[in-house]
Amino acid sequence: MFKKVLIPTDGSPLSAQAANAGICFARSVGAEVVALHVTQPFAATIGFDGMAAAYAITDEDYEKASAEQAEKYLKQILARAETAGVKADSRAVSNFNVADGIVQAATENGCDLIFIGSHGRSGLSRLLLGSVTAKVLSLATSAVLVYRVKEEKKK
Repeated sequence: MFKKVLIPTDGSPLSAQAANAGICFARSVGAEVVALHVTQPFAATIGFDGMAAAYAITDEDYEKASAEQAEKYLKQILARAETAGVKADSRAVSNFNVADGIVQAATENGCDLIFIGSHGRSGLSRLLLGSVTAKVLSLATSAVLVYRVKEEKKK
């Protein structure tokens, strides 16, 4: 049914949990995987109010660090896919809106499913933190499978 599955990651442990489930799903349906990491441009992280000097980082340094971080996150997914025997490729993109970046990457890479994790937050925490997954659901033109990740209880 599905031929190409987009698996976005932000590098968090919960995102890694969703990526593992996405790879298992892809293997079970005989699909290939496109791992994706979306970064936001430097201007989006500091705003447009001239605060860059306060952070003592240039946009070139930010872009380099973002690229290295994306490569690290994507390599982890590619290694898991290889271990599972799933054909995989990766993409790193930049977009002011992460959800837009995910949906656009799915379209551009011919993905017929977006496999994305959700923390399942509700109430005030969801309002304050927002939900990339909810935004992807509202924007996507392809199928979206939401995997509820399980947070480990702190002891």
